[in-house]
Amino acid sequence: MSGTDPAWVTRTEHELTPDRARVTTAIFLPGQEMAASGRSRSANVLNRVLALSDEQVTAELALLGARFGTRHRRLEATWESHFRLIAHRVEASRQLSVDRRRLIGAYFTQEVAVEGAGLFNPSMVAHPDQTGLPAGSVRFLMTLRGVGEGHVSCIELRTGVVDRDDHVLLDPPPTVVVLPEEQAATYSHDAFAHQLRELGDDRADAEFVLARLAPEFGPGDLAGAIARLTAQGLTRAFAARTVDDLERIAASTYVVQFPADSTPAERVLLPRSPHESKGVEDARMVATVADDGQTEYLGTYTAYDGRDIGQQLLRTHDFRTFSSTPITGPGSRNKGLALFPRRIDGRYVALSRADRESNAITTSADLLHWEAPVLVQVPERPWEIVQLGNCGPPVETEAGWLVLTHGVGPMRTYAIGAVLLDLHAPQTVVATLEQPFLTPTPDEREGYVPNVVYSCGAMLHGRTLVLPYGCSDSRTRIALVDLDGLLAAMVPR
Repeated sequence: MSGTDPAWVTRTEHELTPDRARVTTAIFLPGQEMAASGRSRSANVLNRVLALSDEQVTAELALLGARFGTRHRRLEATWESHFRLIAHRVEASRQLSVDRRRLIGAYFTQEVAVEGAGLFNPSMVAHPDQTGLPAGSVRFLMTLRGVGEGHVSCIELRTGVVDRDDHVLLDPPPTVVVLPEEQAATYSHDAFAHQLRELGDDRADAEFVLARLAPEFGPGDLAGAIARLTAQGLTRAFAARTVDDLERIAASTYVVQFPADSTPAERVLLPRSPHESKGVEDARMVATVADDGQTEYLGTYTAYDGRDIGQQLLRTHDFRTFSSTPITGPGSRNKGLALFPRRIDGRYVALSRADRESNAITTSADLLHWEAPVLVQVPERPWEIVQLGNCGPPVETEAGWLVLTHGVGPMRTYAIGAVLLDLHAPQTVVATLEQPFLTPTPDEREGYVPNVVYSCGAMLHGRTLVLPYGCSDSRTRIALVDLDGLLAAMVPR
């Protein structure tokens, strides 16, 4: 790996760096911020705030508004919400003034940096809104992985335009974080069935519940089915475990919606379920055309709870409302599932790295359960001997499915290469790139994880591949790859 780019690769001057001033709010419980602290100090804090004079309360709220008001939207509503969470500890809480309630809420609120440690591992798709652009220009939407306090990952968004001459114009970066509100979820019978089989639940108990649920159902329907199963607990030895698993699956299935007055770049998807409490990582987005003719954006991401990982399916039409559903099957194990933009022979297709070191193809009937993967590429060259993986969803070209790959070589150095798969039989390799086309430059080698270039998806613009890529788990840059030059450099297999 010489570090010299091919003539058909151009790195732009763009760089997205983490903004440590970009923060959100979270509940803060004094004494419980440290796992080993032993007991809460909330009662002591409450008593001290209640002892403040009205003048002190007014002055303190004015100071807080001046210091924090521009960093958040609807901050006073957040304070009131956090007050309601601990109001049961306050005698005659309803008799408190609005200002005192808000100040109490402020003492139980903390700021959390969403990208203080890094902003990297992007994917790029065409924006749902292409209105008002000159001919030849495309508006794009980029997902990125932000890493904040405690190394907790989130999914962030950025927007921009690629013009007819392949100039990339990034929109101004956001200054605030806007979080979504949870909506009523609609559950899938098939998704629950796949999950229960994967978890190894008692077949009779699982069938008892599933037989009482429609193809799509809501939380109330699930609660009723669980109640009927619980009522038969004396004759069903494994009913309690099945109930626990049903509740866990439900908690991992959710719908969220951002406020209509928020911009895409302000929106942040934080971990929401216990299944992903320590991070939502590396979203790989792809634009697809649904059966009703509408464009739907599908993505996969890694959910991490601090010990185990799983993969989730993300769906949206507008990047304002998102649904997230756990996915199962041998093809979805480990990280890095990347969806093809269309079905092949009636089946959904994805790139898989189920064995943690090779590229494979897996298929699905419903996007929820992925069959045993078929190997298509194994590590063999010096720059990929440690492991192989994909750098996002395949790009359809007239020559075949272009798959950008990442390889890991000596000194755990990451590089980006490519492989071409047959359009009709993607299990067949058509051509490969013998050497990587993107390796870390000297100024890209330093970061949270050194010596890494990595992407979760590129966008084809005419005959140019616009490739955003993360640098050493710290920041994001963009490279322009001439498609014809890349295809010409590939060696037929």
